[in-house]
Amino acid sequence: MSILVYTENRDGKFRKPVFELLSYAYSLAAMMNSSVVALAAGDVSPDELEKLKLYGAGKILHVNDPLYRTFDTRAFTSLIAGVAAAEGAAVVLLTHSTTGKALAPRLAVRLKAGLASGVTGLPLSLEPFTVNRRVYSGNALARTVVSTKVRVLTLMPNSFDLAENKTDAVVGEYKPSDAPAVNTEVIEVQKQEGKVLLTEASVVVSGGRGMKSPDNWAPLTELASLLDGATACSRPVSDEGWRPHEEHTGQTGKIIAPDLYIAVGISGATQHLAGVSSSKYIVAINNDKSAPIFEAAQYGIVGDASKVLPALVDAVKAAKGK
Repeated sequence: MSILVYTENRDGKFRKPVFELLSYAYSLAAMMNSSVVALAAGDVSPDELEKLKLYGAGKILHVNDPLYRTFDTRAFTSLIAGVAAAEGAAVVLLTHSTTGKALAPRLAVRLKAGLASGVTGLPLSLEPFTVNRRVYSGNALARTVVSTKVRVLTLMPNSFDLAENKTDAVVGEYKPSDAPAVNTEVIEVQKQEGKVLLTEASVVVSGGRGMKSPDNWAPLTELASLLDGATACSRPVSDEGWRPHEEHTGQTGKIIAPDLYIAVGISGATQHLAGVSSSKYIVAINNDKSAPIFEAAQYGIVGDASKVLPALVDAVKAAKGK
């Protein structure tokens, strides 16, 4: 019996959520008296694969077939399901990302497994297998029992602390016995260059209608730059054309989980919080002390953004000696 972890990568690099997932798997394996198998697919360097050993992978399988160098849901579902069967996986773990959410339900059907998405911690019990997961746009927790022999789980980002558990795992090349027919052809890939990707940023500074005008964005973008972060906005701001639509975070925009989310002039509607509730720390800046955003924030500043932001910029510059 094993715990299979699909370690997704971007351009051959693993991100923090993958290491959180492995840390979670290591602790879960201790509870279940099991082992951790990490599966990586695509053009991933040996040095990058070595990083998986730091967080508890007892066995590492790498598939470097050209078929898996671009994401295709059908191909990756077949691959992961095949490894799960070969390794006798009792639990299949994925990150609660766009990729994880696309694969998890397909894997559950393929493996005749129960699915619990958005899990926030280790099982409350193993018999029956019971987990907490986020529901209603992150506003509530549901206690979910997964009664099948095999379970598929997606783990919410920032819901489990990183823990180094170095192993002496050997990296082995895995060759699928039967590759699925893939009818999708990737003709071109366009990548955003020159700034931090919003979905991968550890710090995000976001503005709402409280910024009052697109002309007032300069201190917000400066703060994001000083913190090596990305900029974002609420939906009304992107709808008004103040900021690009790709910066819109929320239930109908990008779902992000940075370590630090600074919300400036954002009231904190449920739809917006649904996209940022997995942030490790939320700092709210708003001149309305009754704004809902303060209920979700760990830290709050009641004040005018036009005065607070320049003060924050000066404070960060001073801390950096600039």
